[in-house]
Parts: sequence; C-alpha cells; structure tokens
Amino acid sequence: MSTESTSSAFPELHELEGTQLAFDDPTTRHPRISPPEQHQEEPGLETEADPVPDIGLESYRGLGRLQGRKALVTGGDSGIGAAVAVAFAREGADVAIAYLPAENKDAERVIKAIEDAGRTAVALPGDLMDKGYREDLVDSAVQQLGGLDILINNAGKQIVNDSLDELTDEQVDEAFQINIKAMYTLSRAALKHMGPGSTIINTTSIQAYQPSPVLLDYAATKSAINNFTKGLAQQVAPRGIRVNAVAPGPVWTVIQPTDGQPKEALPEFGHDTPLGRAGQPVEMAPAFVFLASPESSYVIGETLHANGGTPTP
Repeated sequence: MSTESTSSAFPELHELEGTQLAFDDPTTRHPRISPPEQHQEEPGLETEADPVPDIGLESYRGLGRLQGRKALVTGGDSGIGAAVAVAFAREGADVAIAYLPAENKDAERVIKAIEDAGRTAVALPGDLMDKGYREDLVDSAVQQLGGLDILINNAGKQIVNDSLDELTDEQVDEAFQINIKAMYTLSRAALKHMGPGSTIINTTSIQAYQPSPVLLDYAATKSAINNFTKGLAQQVAPRGIRVNAVAPGPVWTVIQPTDGQPKEALPEFGHDTPLGRAGQPVEMAPAFVFLASPESSYVIGETLHANGGTPTP
C-alpha cells in the first residue's frame, strides 16, 4: 500500500510520517503489578483500586477505524468495558455505556473521555438483574444514539467460593442471568436494529478453557458464552452481521478486589502468564476494535484470546 493511500485511510498516520516508531517489549510495556491485599464491597469503584487500572485515558490513540459507528457497551464504566468505550470513541464511534448506578463515579470519567473525543456519549445506568431495564436497554441506546451497529456484551459477575458448599443457588442464578442470559436478551433486541456490517462481540474468558476451582459458576457461564457466540454467528452471518468473542486472561480490574479473586492471591495476580504479568484493560481494547471494524470482515464465530501467552484450545 502506498503512503498516500495509507494516509488517506487513516489520517492520523500522516502525523507519523518520517518518525521512528519504537518497538515495545510486551513484557514491560505495562508494569508488572503486585497489588496489595485489598477489598471493596461489590461492585466497587475502579478509581479506588490500588493500583488504578489503565483504561486508555492516556495510553490509547485512535486511527478512525470506527468512524460514524454507534455502539452499546455493557459494563462500560470500568475495566475492559471502559477501555473498549474509550477506544471506540477515539476510533470515531458514538458510544452508550450501561452500568450499575453505584458505579456512577467511574462512569463519569468514561463519559467525559467519549465526549472529549468529539463523540456522542450516552449514560444508561441500571441493573441487568432488572428484567425491565434489560429489555429496554437496547431501545434506549438506539433512541439516544440514533441507531446501533455494534453491541458489546461485556458486563459480568465474578465471585470466588472456596468450595461448592459455599456456592449458593442464588449466586449461580445471578451469574448466569448477568453473564450469559442478558446476552440473549440484548442480542435479540439489537438484531432488530442491525444491518449488514454490524457486529456483536461477547466477552468470554480464559476461565472457559482453564476453569479455576474457586470460580465454578463464573467459568461455566464463560464456556456457555463461547458456545452462544459460535451458534449465533452461524445464524446471522447470511445477513452480513458478524458475531465474535474476546477471551481475556488475567486483567487487572475492579472485579478482582471485589471478591473476584482471593485477597491473598492479589499480589501475585497474573504473574503465572508467559509474559509474567497481568494485563491492563487498555490492552484488551484493540481486540474489540479489530473485531468491530471492517478489517475483520472474514472473521466470524471466532474467540480471540488476549491472555499474555497462556496456551488455549
């Protein structure tokens, strides 16, 4: 591809012409963190985590890959969802984020980042356990964005239990309602508004392949998400709509100190990956950008692994 055609496709690249770009070492691009033992009541606030996760406010630069697109991101106040919302806005998309009202402090900084990127930001606080909210969420996003062509099913619940004796039916029900059943409701609603070129991207996990004994319910939902993704992808592909998933490994988010991991395990969180460190939310965002953009037009029903090098099937 010529320099002229590349610059016209991605205008910001013009600024980089003649600049020597450094090669980043992935082992050190982000710090190898050892979070102190800490605890927040669920759902917690990411801005109060130690250290505060990197959602890309200072580290993500867009190239216009999603210009004019309209996206809904669940769990968009913090963690991976927040990083995706920020990245999408900087790639040119208008973005609505869904989140729990208790997470408003985190959501405000994401809304500001979207607006600072010159895009429309829509805040849709509510609880996915609330049937009415769940059923109205997509229509609310469509009305305020003026349409919808990207759905990111990202919101999740993760609580550790040392044994099955401690894992209640109520917790299992909540995990399945939020992590997988909501995807059926939201995807069904979104598809009514989506045309060719639209995408649905679901957040699964390395737990679908390497389930931790303390996360029996969470891991089971993530395996279900993989299956749902591949089945729905085949169903809607003839309509020109693509469905894919991203499977993060250990990523430092507020989920971890809100009983998503044993407190005593936090200082070593992610150290067992081949890269030797946990990931940061901003490192997940490019996978979602790729799957949402036309660059992945022949990628359907795929689970893209972003886990620091841990082998998966």
